[in-house]
Amino acid sequence: MRKSKIDTSLLFLLVILVFGGFLIFSSAAFGLLARGQEGMSSVVFNHLVLGIGLGLACLTILATIDYKRWRTLAPYLFVLALVGTALVFVPQIGFSHGGGTRWLNIFGFSLQPAEALKITGVMVAATYFAAVRGRAESFLQGLGGYLSIIAIPAILLFLQPDIGTLSIICISIFVVYVTAGAQWRDIGIAIVIALICLGGILYFKPHAQARVTTFLNPSANSQASGYQIRQSLIAIGSGEFLGRGFGQGIQKFTYLPEPMGDSIFAVAGEELGFVGSVIIIAMFLALALRGFTIAARAPDFFGGLLAVGISTYLVGEAFINIAAMLGVAPLTGVPLTFMSQGGSAMLVSLASAGILLNISRHRRSR
Repeated sequence: MRKSKIDTSLLFLLVILVFGGFLIFSSAAFGLLARGQEGMSSVVFNHLVLGIGLGLACLTILATIDYKRWRTLAPYLFVLALVGTALVFVPQIGFSHGGGTRWLNIFGFSLQPAEALKITGVMVAATYFAAVRGRAESFLQGLGGYLSIIAIPAILLFLQPDIGTLSIICISIFVVYVTAGAQWRDIGIAIVIALICLGGILYFKPHAQARVTTFLNPSANSQASGYQIRQSLIAIGSGEFLGRGFGQGIQKFTYLPEPMGDSIFAVAGEELGFVGSVIIIAMFLALALRGFTIAARAPDFFGGLLAVGISTYLVGEAFINIAAMLGVAPLTGVPLTFMSQGGSAMLVSLASAGILLNISRHRRSR
C-alpha cells in the first residue's frame, strides 16, 4: 500500500464533468429566463452556490480525510439521513412540489434530505459487509443484511414518493452486497423481491404506472404523460451529428419541460449533437472504470466496497437519467450527475467524489 497523491485521472474526469455540467446548466438556465420563469434566482443560487460552491469545498475537505473514519461514523450518519428524510412529512418544515413531499425549508433554503441517503446508505452497507466478510454468502447475514439496510429508506421514499432516489439507493447497496460475495441463489431471490415490490409500486402509485405505460407506448398520450419524452427526443434528434452549437438550442426556449433538471441531457444533445452526447456518455463510463479500478486497489475490504458503492451511485444515476431521455427507460426524475439543477444532489455527489478521491490516495501498488 502507498499513500500518495490523489488519482489524477479521476480528478481530471471530475473537473471536466463539473465544468461541462456548469456550462450546460447555464445554457439551459437562459432558456428558462427567456420564458419568464419565476423563482429563477433562487434556483440558480441553490445550484451554483450551495451545490457547486459548497460541494467543491466538501470535495476538497473530504479528499484529505482518511476514508477509514467513515466506518465508525457510518451508522450515525445513516440515522441522521433517515431522520432528515422523515422530517419532510412534518408540517411547516417539509413541503410538497410536483406531486412529491421531498423537501425541507430551512431558513428559506430548500433541501432534499433523501440525497444524503445515497452516500450514507453506501457507507453503512460497506461497513456492514466489511464486518461480516466471509459470511455474506449466508442467507441471514447476506441477503438479510441487505434487506435490513434498505427497509426503512424504502418505506420513507415510497411514501414521499421518490421512486427514482429509491432505485439508486437499492442498486448501489445491492452492488456492494454482490461485491461482498453474495450467493447466486440470494441474488436471484433479491431480484424476485424487487420485481414484486415494483409490481406493488405500480399498483399503489398511479403516476408510476403512467410512466411505465408511457415508456411502452410514448405516442399514446403525447400531450400529457408522454409530452416530456416526446419533446426530449425532438431536441436530441434536432441536434443531429454535431449539434446546433453551444447556447443555440431551441427546445429549451419553447416546449422542453425541466431543461435544467431531468431534461438537461436533451439540452446537451440538441446543442452538442451525437458527438457531444457520446462524449458525455464516454466520460461517465471512464468515471465508472476509474472508480472500480480504485476499488480493486483499495488497501482494505471496506475501502473497496465503499469505492464500488460510490462509483455505482454516481454513474448509475447518470445512466438512468440518460436512458430515460433517450426513451429506453421510464422517466424516474433521477438527475444527471454533476449537471442537473439541485443544490442537494450536487452537494452530495461532489462530497461522495471527495471520499472516492481519498480512497485513491491509499491505493496499493500494482
